Amino acid sequence: MTGAPARDEVAGLLDSMRAFAIPMRTRFRGITVREGALIEGPAGWGEFSPFAEYGPRECARWLACALEAATAGWPAPVRDQVPVNVTVPAVGPAAAHALVTASGCRTAKVKVAEPGQSLADDVARVEAVRDALGSGGAIRVDANGAWDVGQARRALRELGAFGLEYAEQPCATLAEMAELRRTVDMPLAADESIRRAEDPLAVRAAGAADIVVLKAQPLGGVRAALRVARACGLPVVVSSAVESSVGLAAGVALAAALPELPYACGLATMSLLTGDVTAEPLTERDGALPVRAAAADPERLSAWDADPAPWRARMLAAAEFLGS
Repeated sequence: MTGAPARDEVAGLLDSMRAFAIPMRTRFRGITVREGALIEGPAGWGEFSPFAEYGPRECARWLACALEAATAGWPAPVRDQVPVNVTVPAVGPAAAHALVTASGCRTAKVKVAEPGQSLADDVARVEAVRDALGSGGAIRVDANGAWDVGQARRALRELGAFGLEYAEQPCATLAEMAELRRTVDMPLAADESIRRAEDPLAVRAAGAADIVVLKAQPLGGVRAALRVARACGLPVVVSSAVESSVGLAAGVALAAALPELPYACGLATMSLLTGDVTAEPLTERDGALPVRAAAADPERLSAWDADPAPWRARMLAAAEFLGS
Protein backbone atom coordinates (compact mmCIF):
# COMPACT_ATOMS: atom_id res chain seq x y z
CA MET A 1 0.00 0.00 0.00
CA THR A 2 1.42 3.37 -1.00
CA GLY A 3 0.46 7.03 -1.38
CA ALA A 4 -2.96 8.31 -0.33
CA PRO A 5 -4.40 4.89 0.70
CA ALA A 6 -1.46 4.36 3.07
CA ARG A 7 -1.82 7.82 4.56
CA ASP A 8 -5.54 7.31 4.97
CA GLU A 9 -5.05 3.97 6.73
CA VAL A 10 -2.53 5.46 9.13
CA ALA A 11 -4.69 8.54 9.74
CA GLY A 12 -7.61 6.28 10.57
CA LEU A 13 -5.62 4.63 13.36
CA LEU A 14 -4.23 7.79 14.93
CA ASP A 15 -7.24 8.39 17.18
CA SER A 16 -6.35 5.26 19.17
CA MET A 17 -2.59 5.90 19.10
CA ARG A 18 -0.81 6.13 22.46
CA ALA A 19 2.81 7.13 23.01
CA PHE A 20 4.99 5.71 25.77
CA ALA A 21 8.38 6.35 27.39
CA ILE A 22 9.69 3.59 29.68
CA PRO A 23 13.01 4.01 31.54
CA MET A 24 15.53 1.22 31.15
CA ARG A 25 17.16 -0.57 34.07
CA THR A 26 20.62 -0.24 32.55
CA ARG A 27 21.93 1.90 29.71
CA PHE A 28 21.73 -0.29 26.63
CA ARG A 29 23.49 0.79 23.43
CA GLY A 30 23.39 4.38 24.66
CA ILE A 31 19.66 4.39 25.44
CA THR A 32 18.24 5.06 28.91
CA VAL A 33 14.55 5.46 28.00
CA ARG A 34 12.68 3.36 25.41
CA GLU A 35 10.11 5.40 23.55
CA GLY A 36 7.48 4.48 20.99
CA ALA A 37 3.82 4.50 20.03
CA LEU A 38 1.05 1.92 19.93
CA ILE A 39 -1.86 1.68 17.50
CA GLU A 40 -4.96 -0.50 17.75
CA GLY A 41 -6.74 -1.98 14.76
CA PRO A 42 -9.12 -4.82 13.94
CA ALA A 43 -6.41 -7.48 14.40
CA GLY A 44 -5.02 -6.10 17.68
CA TRP A 45 -2.23 -3.77 18.78
CA GLY A 46 0.92 -2.83 16.89
CA GLU A 47 4.06 -1.01 18.01
CA PHE A 48 5.92 1.74 16.14
CA SER A 49 9.19 2.47 17.93
CA PRO A 50 11.97 3.47 15.51
CA PHE A 51 14.94 5.07 17.18
CA ALA A 52 15.22 8.86 17.25
CA GLU A 53 17.89 9.10 14.55
CA TYR A 54 15.83 7.26 11.90
CA GLY A 55 14.27 9.32 9.13
CA PRO A 56 10.86 8.82 7.47
CA ARG A 57 12.02 6.39 4.78
CA GLU A 58 13.61 4.01 7.29
CA CYS A 59 10.70 4.49 9.70
CA ALA A 60 8.31 3.27 7.00
CA ARG A 61 9.41 -0.32 7.59
CA TRP A 62 8.76 0.01 11.31
CA LEU A 63 5.35 1.45 10.52
CA ALA A 64 4.59 -1.43 8.14
CA CYS A 65 5.26 -3.85 11.00
CA ALA A 66 2.86 -1.98 13.29
CA LEU A 67 0.18 -1.88 10.60
CA GLU A 68 0.54 -5.61 9.95
CA ALA A 69 0.02 -6.39 13.63
CA ALA A 70 -2.93 -4.03 13.99
CA THR A 71 -4.78 -4.73 10.74
CA ALA A 72 -3.75 -8.12 9.32
CA GLY A 73 -2.35 -10.26 12.10
CA TRP A 74 0.46 -12.78 11.62
CA PRO A 75 1.04 -16.09 9.80
CA ALA A 76 0.18 -19.32 11.60
CA PRO A 77 2.90 -20.49 13.99
CA VAL A 78 4.66 -23.84 13.69
CA ARG A 79 5.62 -23.89 17.40
CA ASP A 80 3.87 -22.73 20.57
CA GLN A 81 6.94 -21.41 22.36
CA VAL A 82 10.24 -19.83 21.35
CA PRO A 83 13.56 -20.54 23.10
CA VAL A 84 15.31 -17.35 24.17
CA ASN A 85 18.58 -16.08 25.57
CA VAL A 86 19.11 -13.84 28.55
CA THR A 87 20.75 -10.55 27.55
CA VAL A 88 23.62 -9.34 29.72
CA PRO A 89 24.42 -5.61 29.31
CA ALA A 90 27.92 -4.22 29.86
CA VAL A 91 27.69 -4.61 33.64
CA GLY A 92 30.23 -5.88 36.16
CA PRO A 93 30.85 -9.59 36.72
CA ALA A 94 28.74 -9.84 39.88
CA ALA A 95 25.72 -8.23 38.20
CA ALA A 96 26.22 -10.38 35.10
CA HIS A 97 26.31 -13.54 37.20
CA ALA A 98 23.16 -12.51 39.07
CA LEU A 99 21.25 -11.72 35.85
CA VAL A 100 22.00 -15.11 34.35
CA THR A 101 21.30 -17.00 37.58
CA ALA A 102 17.93 -15.26 37.99
CA SER A 103 16.83 -16.16 34.47
CA GLY A 104 15.64 -19.56 33.34
CA CYS A 105 17.68 -19.35 30.14
CA ARG A 106 20.44 -21.73 29.15
CA THR A 107 21.79 -19.29 26.56
CA ALA A 108 23.24 -15.86 27.32
CA LYS A 109 24.07 -12.99 24.98
CA VAL A 110 26.80 -10.86 26.54
CA LYS A 111 27.46 -7.30 25.46
CA VAL A 112 31.17 -6.57 24.90
CA ALA A 113 33.29 -3.73 23.49
CA GLU A 114 31.39 -1.09 25.46
CA PRO A 115 32.92 2.40 25.03
CA GLY A 116 35.07 3.25 28.04
CA GLN A 117 35.59 -0.39 29.00
CA SER A 118 38.49 -2.72 28.31
CA LEU A 119 38.90 -6.24 27.00
CA ALA A 120 39.68 -7.24 30.58
CA ASP A 121 36.19 -6.04 31.55
CA ASP A 122 34.72 -8.18 28.78
CA VAL A 123 36.70 -11.23 29.85
CA ALA A 124 35.58 -10.84 33.47
CA ARG A 125 31.93 -10.49 32.40
CA VAL A 126 31.99 -13.51 30.11
CA GLU A 127 33.84 -15.57 32.70
CA ALA A 128 31.13 -14.74 35.26
CA VAL A 129 28.42 -15.74 32.79
CA ARG A 130 30.15 -19.05 32.08
CA ASP A 131 30.32 -19.72 35.81
CA ALA A 132 26.59 -18.96 36.17
CA LEU A 133 25.58 -21.16 33.23
CA GLY A 134 27.95 -24.02 33.87
CA SER A 135 29.57 -26.02 31.10
CA GLY A 136 26.28 -26.94 29.43
CA GLY A 137 25.04 -23.41 28.70
CA ALA A 138 25.61 -21.45 25.48
CA ILE A 139 27.25 -18.01 25.34
CA ARG A 140 27.29 -15.58 22.45
CA VAL A 141 28.98 -12.17 22.54
CA ASP A 142 27.78 -9.00 20.82
CA ALA A 143 30.24 -6.21 19.98
CA ASN A 144 27.80 -4.05 17.97
CA GLY A 145 30.45 -3.56 15.30
CA ALA A 146 32.87 -1.81 17.66
CA TRP A 147 36.07 -3.72 16.82
CA ASP A 148 38.35 -3.52 13.81
CA VAL A 149 39.57 -6.84 12.43
CA GLY A 150 42.73 -6.95 14.55
CA GLN A 151 40.88 -6.08 17.75
CA ALA A 152 38.23 -8.68 16.96
CA ARG A 153 40.81 -11.41 16.43
CA ARG A 154 42.49 -10.65 19.75
CA ALA A 155 39.22 -10.35 21.66
CA LEU A 156 37.67 -13.51 20.24
CA ARG A 157 40.85 -15.45 20.92
CA GLU A 158 40.63 -14.50 24.61
CA LEU A 159 36.86 -14.75 24.94
CA GLY A 160 36.81 -18.02 23.02
CA ALA A 161 38.44 -19.69 26.01
CA PHE A 162 34.99 -19.68 27.62
CA GLY A 163 33.36 -21.61 24.77
CA LEU A 164 31.39 -19.23 22.57
CA GLU A 165 28.44 -20.28 20.42
CA TYR A 166 29.08 -17.38 18.03
CA ALA A 167 30.13 -13.72 17.90
CA GLU A 168 27.53 -11.18 16.83
CA GLN A 169 28.58 -8.24 14.65
CA PRO A 170 32.21 -8.07 15.81
CA CYS A 171 33.07 -5.56 13.06
CA ALA A 172 31.05 -2.82 11.41
CA THR A 173 31.47 -3.45 7.67
CA LEU A 174 30.81 -6.48 5.51
CA ALA A 175 34.38 -6.38 4.22
CA GLU A 176 35.75 -6.51 7.77
CA MET A 177 33.34 -9.26 8.76
CA ALA A 178 34.34 -11.34 5.72
CA GLU A 179 38.06 -10.86 6.43
CA LEU A 180 37.59 -11.82 10.07
CA ARG A 181 35.48 -14.85 9.18
CA ARG A 182 38.32 -16.21 7.02
CA THR A 183 40.74 -16.06 9.95
CA VAL A 184 38.81 -17.16 13.05
CA ASP A 185 37.41 -20.56 13.94
CA MET A 186 34.12 -19.27 15.30
CA PRO A 187 30.71 -18.65 13.66
CA LEU A 188 29.88 -14.99 13.08
CA ALA A 189 26.39 -13.47 13.10
CA ALA A 190 25.37 -10.29 11.28
CA ASP A 191 23.01 -7.90 13.07
CA GLU A 192 23.72 -4.21 12.41
CA SER A 193 24.61 -5.19 8.82
CA ILE A 194 20.94 -6.07 8.32
CA ARG A 195 18.48 -3.20 8.27
CA ARG A 196 16.86 -3.58 4.88
CA ALA A 197 15.33 -6.52 3.04
CA GLU A 198 18.29 -6.77 0.64
CA ASP A 199 20.94 -6.70 3.37
CA PRO A 200 20.91 -10.43 4.32
CA LEU A 201 21.51 -11.30 0.68
CA ALA A 202 24.53 -8.99 0.63
CA VAL A 203 25.82 -10.58 3.85
CA ARG A 204 25.65 -14.02 2.31
CA ALA A 205 27.16 -12.92 -1.00
CA ALA A 206 30.09 -11.31 0.82
CA GLY A 207 30.75 -14.42 2.90
CA ALA A 208 30.52 -12.15 5.93
CA ALA A 209 28.51 -14.31 8.34
CA ASP A 210 27.28 -17.77 9.17
CA ILE A 211 24.08 -16.58 10.87
CA VAL A 212 21.74 -13.64 10.32
CA VAL A 213 19.95 -11.76 13.10
CA LEU A 214 16.53 -10.57 11.97
CA LYS A 215 14.20 -8.10 13.66
CA ALA A 216 10.56 -7.76 12.70
CA GLN A 217 10.23 -3.96 12.90
CA PRO A 218 13.27 -2.88 10.85
CA LEU A 219 12.42 -5.39 8.11
CA GLY A 220 8.79 -4.29 7.71
CA GLY A 221 6.90 -6.94 9.66
CA VAL A 222 6.64 -10.68 10.12
CA ARG A 223 5.75 -11.62 6.54
CA ALA A 224 8.47 -9.39 5.08
CA ALA A 225 11.06 -10.87 7.44
CA LEU A 226 10.00 -14.41 6.54
CA ARG A 227 10.57 -13.58 2.87
CA VAL A 228 14.03 -12.25 3.71
CA ALA A 229 14.86 -15.42 5.67
CA ARG A 230 13.80 -17.64 2.78
CA ALA A 231 15.79 -15.65 0.24
CA CYS A 232 18.91 -15.52 2.39
CA GLY A 233 19.04 -19.19 3.30
CA LEU A 234 21.29 -18.76 6.35
CA PRO A 235 20.28 -19.84 9.87
CA VAL A 236 18.21 -17.14 11.60
CA VAL A 237 18.23 -15.73 15.12
CA VAL A 238 15.24 -13.47 15.78
CA SER A 239 16.02 -10.54 18.04
CA SER A 240 14.14 -7.62 19.53
CA ALA A 241 14.66 -3.90 19.20
CA VAL A 242 14.07 -3.60 22.98
CA GLU A 243 10.35 -3.09 22.53
CA SER A 244 7.40 -3.28 24.88
CA SER A 245 5.53 -6.59 24.93
CA VAL A 246 3.39 -5.36 22.04
CA GLY A 247 6.45 -5.00 19.83
CA LEU A 248 8.07 -8.15 21.18
CA ALA A 249 5.00 -10.14 20.14
CA ALA A 250 5.82 -9.45 16.48
CA GLY A 251 9.30 -10.89 16.98
CA VAL A 252 7.85 -13.93 18.71
CA ALA A 253 5.41 -14.38 15.82
CA LEU A 254 8.33 -14.27 13.37
CA ALA A 255 10.32 -16.85 15.33
CA ALA A 256 7.23 -19.02 15.70
CA ALA A 257 6.60 -19.04 11.95
CA LEU A 258 10.13 -19.90 10.80
CA PRO A 259 10.37 -23.48 9.49
CA GLU A 260 13.60 -24.04 11.45
CA LEU A 261 14.85 -22.32 14.59
CA PRO A 262 18.29 -23.71 15.44
CA TYR A 263 19.29 -21.01 17.96
CA ALA A 264 17.71 -19.40 20.99
CA CYS A 265 16.32 -15.97 20.10
CA GLY A 266 17.13 -12.56 21.53
CA LEU A 267 13.56 -11.76 22.54
CA ALA A 268 13.71 -11.95 26.34
CA THR A 269 14.36 -8.24 26.69
CA MET A 270 11.46 -7.15 28.90
CA SER A 271 13.86 -7.43 31.84
CA LEU A 272 15.77 -4.45 30.40
CA LEU A 273 12.76 -2.14 30.95
CA THR A 274 11.39 -0.91 34.28
CA GLY A 275 7.80 -1.53 33.18
CA ASP A 276 5.49 -2.55 30.38
CA VAL A 277 2.34 -1.41 28.60
CA THR A 278 0.51 -4.71 29.13
CA ALA A 279 -0.98 -6.45 32.14
CA GLU A 280 0.69 -9.71 31.07
CA PRO A 281 4.23 -8.94 29.91
CA LEU A 282 5.96 -11.29 27.49
CA THR A 283 8.58 -12.60 29.88
CA GLU A 284 10.56 -15.80 29.61
CA ARG A 285 9.80 -18.86 31.67
CA ASP A 286 12.17 -21.80 31.76
CA GLY A 287 14.12 -20.29 28.89
CA ALA A 288 11.21 -19.76 26.49
CA LEU A 289 8.54 -17.22 25.53
CA PRO A 290 4.93 -18.20 24.81
CA VAL A 291 3.63 -17.53 21.31
CA ARG A 292 0.79 -15.03 21.74
CA ALA A 293 -0.19 -11.47 20.98
CA ALA A 294 0.02 -8.71 23.58
CA ALA A 295 -2.67 -6.09 24.21
CA ALA A 296 -2.02 -2.69 25.74
CA ASP A 297 -3.58 -2.21 29.17
CA PRO A 298 -4.93 1.33 29.74
CA GLU A 299 -3.87 1.42 33.39
CA ARG A 300 -0.33 0.15 32.73
CA LEU A 301 0.03 2.38 29.70
CA SER A 302 -1.04 5.46 31.63
CA ALA A 303 2.03 5.07 33.85
CA TRP A 304 4.30 5.57 30.82
CA ASP A 305 2.25 8.08 28.79
CA ALA A 306 4.22 10.44 26.59
CA ASP A 307 3.30 13.30 24.25
CA PRO A 308 1.69 11.67 21.19
CA ALA A 309 2.14 14.65 18.85
CA PRO A 310 5.72 13.88 17.71
CA TRP A 311 4.76 10.26 17.09
CA ARG A 312 1.73 11.22 15.02
CA ALA A 313 4.01 13.38 12.90
CA ARG A 314 6.58 10.58 12.50
CA MET A 315 3.89 8.08 11.52
CA LEU A 316 2.40 10.35 8.89
CA ALA A 317 5.84 11.17 7.48
CA ALA A 318 6.73 7.46 7.36
CA ALA A 319 3.44 6.62 5.64
CA GLU A 320 4.62 8.57 2.60
CA PHE A 321 7.25 5.89 2.03
CA LEU A 322 5.21 2.75 2.71
CA GLY A 323 5.81 0.24 -0.05
CA SER A 324 8.77 2.14 -1.49
